[in-house]
Amino acid sequence: MSHAPTVNSLSNIYSLNVEAQSKRYAQLESRFAEIYGAKPDFIARAPGRVNIIGEHIDYCGFPVFPMAIAPDTLIAVRTNNTDCIQIANTSPKYPARKFSLADLFTIDSTVHEWSNYFKCGYRGLFEHVGRTGGKGFDALLDGTVPAGGGLSSSAAFVCATELAVQRVNGIDLPQTELALIAASAERYVGVNSGGMDQTASIMGQQGSALFIEFDPELKATLVKMPDADPPLAFIIANTLVVSDKHVTAPICYNLRVVETRIGALILAKHLGIANRPACKNVDPLTFKIVMNEYFADQDTQAADQVQTWIDRLRAMLDASTAAFGSYLQGYTRSEMAQALDMTPEELSATVHENLFPVRADRFKLLQRAQHAFSEALRVVRFRQICESGSADTDYFAELGSLMNQSQDSCRDLFECSCPEIDEICTIARSAGAFGSRLTGAGWGGCTVHLVSQDKVESVKQALAQQYYAQRFPDLLADQLENALFVTAPGRGACYFA
Repeated sequence: MSHAPTVNSLSNIYSLNVEAQSKRYAQLESRFAEIYGAKPDFIARAPGRVNIIGEHIDYCGFPVFPMAIAPDTLIAVRTNNTDCIQIANTSPKYPARKFSLADLFTIDSTVHEWSNYFKCGYRGLFEHVGRTGGKGFDALLDGTVPAGGGLSSSAAFVCATELAVQRVNGIDLPQTELALIAASAERYVGVNSGGMDQTASIMGQQGSALFIEFDPELKATLVKMPDADPPLAFIIANTLVVSDKHVTAPICYNLRVVETRIGALILAKHLGIANRPACKNVDPLTFKIVMNEYFADQDTQAADQVQTWIDRLRAMLDASTAAFGSYLQGYTRSEMAQALDMTPEELSATVHENLFPVRADRFKLLQRAQHAFSEALRVVRFRQICESGSADTDYFAELGSLMNQSQDSCRDLFECSCPEIDEICTIARSAGAFGSRLTGAGWGGCTVHLVSQDKVESVKQALAQQYYAQRFPDLLADQLENALFVTAPGRGACYFA
């Protein structure tokens, strides 16, 4: 099993702007010494991620296709031989906090407090290993992943915290375990996370994207991006519309999770498999589990694996239309409960609304199911194209088309886009991007664009002039650099010492 590595050269972490990163690390160590009177023992680092394709389907059990990126969270750490933890932030926006070790197990999810994410990582780790506390330490955090930008700033924070806490306390868990703990830990702040963000942050590798599967167990397969002439490149463009999952969860992120959970329950009943052991009393029941059980008796040993995926997903698209097609405008709570022979109160308990409350008059199960199954199909095809190795493949056209289809589905079926995302995608495509889509939860945040290397500057210039200069005329040059940048698959979480 792989564990979080320790590196001593920043060139083994970053492929771009290594000199600027060197200055940043030096400034972090210097600031740490100013605050705490000594240099840190080590720096824990966890990156954000960009999801190239596969949006909102990790919590449906389907594979996704992200990559780790350079923007990250750094936590400089030094043990302090006390029973307290002090945590500060290089940004004055976030006030320093001091906690007793017992305080770290108390998290008020109703309060939007930055240090709650630190508590998530701490509590999740110790609960997993069955301990009630550890050593005190001093910490200073520096983050470059934009909050609410769709690049997983919260996951980077929680994952970096895990690394910091485990090293101080002599724990060394495998990467897969750390990813699962981090995904589960975000529930303490009321976010029903699917696991993609944390897995990409922990397990990313330079030069490769990750094909991440969640069922029957967490598995990350490295997929090298194809060689092309000119080379492929990815541009990240932040809409600068902040969508905080914690704040908007009841009407956005958590609502979509609940819609897919209830959709899986009703689909299983429609297919006549709800009472099979693989589906009955399973919590949570996902679309992937339903699909697997429906085809459980199918002999696929001699079949092509990719074609099996494609055939099954297409069949599920037809099945979801048959199951939900009579409710094009969505279900009411009572209609969903009636379909499952439950009371509305029993249904609410089944999907854990006490932990993840939602607000909606109508639940659009047809549209959410159609997105989930078609998006999973696009992810499978994306990997297939990347691994084809065919000289005749037009990678830009084929991969770009899948990304554009994904954006259409996110906008029209999953309704997680917004006007700013749509505008950026239109501008980028007109300037030469082959594929443009939202990335992350949506409703704001970031977009990702597939371009050929020779088109990078023209696409960036078009976005700078037609989007940022028009909507944010007072944006400073360094702010624009942080909002609009080129990225490549990067290294996952590690220690720098």
